[in-house]
Amino acid sequence: MLTILGFTMIATFLVLIMLKKMSPIAALVLIPALFCVFVGKGAHLGDYVIDGVTSLAPTAAMLMFAIVYFGVMIDVGLFDPIVRGILRFCKADPLRIVVGTAVLAAIVSLDGDGSTTFMITVSAMYPLYKRLKMSLVVMTGVAAMANGVMNTLPWGGPTARAATALKLDASDIFVPMIPALAVGLVFVIALAYVLGRRERTRLGVLTLDDVLVEEKPAGSETVLVGAGAEKTPRNGSTTGTGPVTSPAPGGGSGSGTDTDRPQPPSDETPDRTPDRTPDETPDGDFQGLDPHRATLRPKLYWFNALLTVVLLTAMIMELLPIPVLFLLGAATALTVNFPHMPDQKARIGAHAENVLNVSGMVFAAAVFTGVLQGTGMVDHMAEWLVANIPDGMGPHMAFVTGVLSIPLTYFMSNDGFYFGIVPVLAEAGAAHGVSPLEIARASLVGQPLHMSSPLVPAVYVLVGMAKVEFGDHTRFVVKWAALTSLVVLGAGILFGIV
Repeated sequence: MLTILGFTMIATFLVLIMLKKMSPIAALVLIPALFCVFVGKGAHLGDYVIDGVTSLAPTAAMLMFAIVYFGVMIDVGLFDPIVRGILRFCKADPLRIVVGTAVLAAIVSLDGDGSTTFMITVSAMYPLYKRLKMSLVVMTGVAAMANGVMNTLPWGGPTARAATALKLDASDIFVPMIPALAVGLVFVIALAYVLGRRERTRLGVLTLDDVLVEEKPAGSETVLVGAGAEKTPRNGSTTGTGPVTSPAPGGGSGSGTDTDRPQPPSDETPDRTPDRTPDETPDGDFQGLDPHRATLRPKLYWFNALLTVVLLTAMIMELLPIPVLFLLGAATALTVNFPHMPDQKARIGAHAENVLNVSGMVFAAAVFTGVLQGTGMVDHMAEWLVANIPDGMGPHMAFVTGVLSIPLTYFMSNDGFYFGIVPVLAEAGAAHGVSPLEIARASLVGQPLHMSSPLVPAVYVLVGMAKVEFGDHTRFVVKWAALTSLVVLGAGILFGIV
């Protein structure tokens, strides 16, 4: 009975948020509370919620101060050189922008923290997606998948958990998996290329050589001037080779040869947020990261870079708990870069919306996980899945583990999967001669999908900063992320790793 109710609760939650019948916060709180009553344990709901909140409180604290820290680093210009390099590569080509999103997310993921990756990636790429009216779920989906593949780094979490649960060395798990993970990352970039071509076909491409953006006078339009500039509309024809007038944010065409860019509705192109964003002036200029913003601290660039390196090194070496490190880092960054109290309050206020949205989602998710675990639903679901593995699959338990990791790491926390399920699968595999190392490696393949799980706090940073509905992101990313996981699993089998 608990097994059926557990699967039903998860399915109900996913359906309601994808159909936009409930907000994620409301669904994360009300649906598990209702099912807790159905199970007959409504009297214990308070205990379950407190247990869930207690377990996720350090994560919420880490995210709160991480958002403030990296928000301040973005404000003071620490990441401007990286952003400029990516933007120079992307220019105004939707294909390059989507591929650039995947590359940037993969590079930043080297620090092992999903929230950091998403904050930097969205801050850099969001203005481009908005200015060109590209699908924002493409940005969130590609970033989540790239980060999911890179999340398997030994300091990222899953590998360390698998090593701890099975008493193995993390390097013995990770190093042989590198070829399969490399194939997965190449697949994500190839998928970004395909999605980028689709966006280019839908929107057209503005190719600019030696681009010069001329500042427009008040009341006029921005003119992009460059040698060989050309506008390629959807039908593939070319309209002129001279200056190109950029369209206004509302989708209307400018003067000259530029054409309107139609926006057909689709499942993968949700309704846009209001046209003008903080990255655009009222007249429609695309600003991106303003090189003249008042918060820049060029004289403190190397201090901020060193502080960030020290912070990430301490995090990887586990010198202190991560929430404590980010708390100290945020306090230091604010004090040094903005010594005056009003400036510090202004920076905290500037990032307060993201902090509130993410921390609210985390504590709402604590209700969901608390009820799942407290009522025993998650244990019954896992036992049912393991018990229904055919006996003939015993010698292929590594493959079975890889397949199961895709849905289980989506519906469960990494802790629940690696400490609760993987040891059981490893024991079953050992009875058929399958080594724990193979089981551990196979357990990593579900991470590209896991990073979009509603139980992963970092995903709320991603969709919140990108102003994307969580249901839209889920509907778009699930199929592609599951396919990426299967590619990693297939590569692992092909290379004899799994």
